Amino acid sequence: MSAGDSPQDQSVPSPPAWLELATTFCIATAAIGFAPILHLAHPALGIVVEVLVGIAIVLAVPTYAPAIAIFVLFFQNLFVSILSPLVPLPSDLDFIKGYNFLVCSVMWLATFGLYVLGQRNQSAEVNRIMRWGVVTLAVVSLYFAIGFIQDGQPAAVYLRNIVLPLFLFQLSLLTAATYEVRITPFLVALAVIIVCCGYVELLFRDAWLAITNSYTFWGFDELKATHSGVWEAQMRQTGNVPVDLKDRFSFDFLNTPLLEGFGLSKMLRINGPNMHPISFAYGVSFLALFLFSVGRPLLALAALPLLVFCSVKGAIIVVIFVVAAWIATRLLGAVVTLLLGFLGMAAFAVLAIRLGLQIGDYHVIGLMGGLDGFVQRPFGRGLGIGGNLSDSYFSIDWSAAQAAGTIDGAVESAIGVLLYQMGVGAFVLLAFYFAMALRAWRLYASSGYLTQGLAGFGVMVVLLNGLFQEEALFAPLALGLMLSLTGLVIGSHVRMQAVASEAAEFEPLTHYQPAA
Repeated sequence: MSAGDSPQDQSVPSPPAWLELATTFCIATAAIGFAPILHLAHPALGIVVEVLVGIAIVLAVPTYAPAIAIFVLFFQNLFVSILSPLVPLPSDLDFIKGYNFLVCSVMWLATFGLYVLGQRNQSAEVNRIMRWGVVTLAVVSLYFAIGFIQDGQPAAVYLRNIVLPLFLFQLSLLTAATYEVRITPFLVALAVIIVCCGYVELLFRDAWLAITNSYTFWGFDELKATHSGVWEAQMRQTGNVPVDLKDRFSFDFLNTPLLEGFGLSKMLRINGPNMHPISFAYGVSFLALFLFSVGRPLLALAALPLLVFCSVKGAIIVVIFVVAAWIATRLLGAVVTLLLGFLGMAAFAVLAIRLGLQIGDYHVIGLMGGLDGFVQRPFGRGLGIGGNLSDSYFSIDWSAAQAAGTIDGAVESAIGVLLYQMGVGAFVLLAFYFAMALRAWRLYASSGYLTQGLAGFGVMVVLLNGLFQEEALFAPLALGLMLSLTGLVIGSHVRMQAVASEAAEFEPLTHYQPAA
């Protein structure tokens, strides 16, 4: 890989694309494939080895780190599911599922440490972005400390959900600003694998469940849900009583009563290799849009039907808005498109809130609860206080909440939960996301590269979805993927500017003519 700053890096020839791709997949598979086995031998062994693997990746093959992070987010749960018959307790399963966060965090920490030591790009723009990123992380950490004192476990979970997208952004930014990161071949190959997994699950459901040991994997989840009261709460809300595993995958299309008259009820959702339909849908939408942006339209079109069978409104909205923004930019220009995009998103939010209040939508009611909680305590309560993970979630009287149009707390809405837990501090986090999206959009406005447009407008639309969905901001394959791409496009631009500046600096010497 060639580097933007380092002469020794520039002298290292790039390996063939196929070899780099194969190496990336092998390292990524090894990074998470052995974690469950090592954990079963001894938890400390699994942790130590994963930490060493994360550090080794950053030191030995730093350009592979963003791709490996994306891979482990997609496939960690698949490996866990396959090995689930060996797992003795549900608590062990939950711990093992967290190894993807561990390896991503270690790669981020190692990269950040090298940046602080001067071993990563330290241009003025990178320094400015990193300073604001550190301020954002500090604010989140403060609210984590406040929440941890009151209720440690949910505070830790919300901390993980919030900081992981920031880690992915900074990891990608620093890596791409320093080295040439060739992410396109990896994401195209990954998309092929993901699409194949999705169609195998769709068309051969029983075989997929058997091969992946899904009955055991979901059995642990069922046991935990039964003990925690999640199942009872869901059955009270929906009136549906699942009999077998497939019943648990059965949902009304797009999970809305507005389509009840169209005969689209009770379809089996696809969970994907990450074993979560909403997260998987966001991953598929991201990959489909990326494939369009790099000139792979047929493969992108092959991925889109999977969104229908995931039945996730937010992921479909991302595709619609981003494609509309691409088209509008060609017709009207980037500035007008952005203004119209803001108006369109604002109109969508107002319409969704009004309609949601009319039909008693849980997500809108949860958002209203978050807004009410913010007004009552504008400085917040601490991470983990309120939200889907709080104990009060299982005692919500949804009939009374629907009649009132709000609840005492915040659930089902990421932005509602952030406002409830962090108060005004939530605006620091959301402002950072929005600023990075605008930076990517400005790059798109000047270059016309669709990938930059995807990064910029994609983050904005996911933030919009955060009004009505917790997973939009907290599922790694939703905001995490978009911010990872945003870091890559901003970092690559910074590196190319540095390369161009160096070339311009030495160009006069090339044409120097000595005096006669």
